Amino acid sequence: MGANTGKQERERFVALWQRTLDHDPRRAEVAYAELVQRYREPHRHYHTLTHIRHCLRQFDQAVDLMDHPDAVEIALWFHDAIYVPGAVDNERRSADLFQEWSAATDAAADFQESVSDLVVATTHRTPPLWRDGQFMVDIDLSSFGLPWEDCKQDGRRIRAECAHLTDDQYYPGHLRFLLTLQNRPAFFFTDFFQQRYGPAAHDNINRIVANLATLGYCDCP
Repeated sequence: MGANTGKQERERFVALWQRTLDHDPRRAEVAYAELVQRYREPHRHYHTLTHIRHCLRQFDQAVDLMDHPDAVEIALWFHDAIYVPGAVDNERRSADLFQEWSAATDAAADFQESVSDLVVATTHRTPPLWRDGQFMVDIDLSSFGLPWEDCKQDGRRIRAECAHLTDDQYYPGHLRFLLTLQNRPAFFFTDFFQQRYGPAAHDNINRIVANLATLGYCDCP
């Protein structure tokens, strides 16, 4: 990433922070720097700034369709702020981190709660019932709709984050998640992302599951 791109990214975050949380740009700069440091932790391979940038590019394409785009945008920044491989509470802790940082700002309580709810939605355990929640989870999973080689590379990066697990420990749980996605009536919750990425995501999921079946991890037909 070039220096100018990094500057634009920082300025975008600072502007977002100032119009939603706190007018003091110094605190926004501190928050940005700490988030960047977190996303550069050495154990991360997929849940990095590259993923956040991908999410923000998708956000920019759909922003006009959202009810509260600022809440979605800042939730995207925070949704993987805490990432411990294998932990089941990363999203909850990331939401708590946002609550902790925003508590000292001028942000309205309902805005803070909205952002936290959006972050927690990326557990992908419960279908989101509100429009912005649907956009949030669709954006987070949109890389499944990338060209096959890119999607496969993302899979390798996610696997690398769980290098402490054997294949027999890792793939059954990963497969359960993939089958949940595969069995949805539509891969994405919003028409925008279903039309944009739905067929490719469906094909990619089928290929991943088929590959796992050849390795003996799936009894799927």
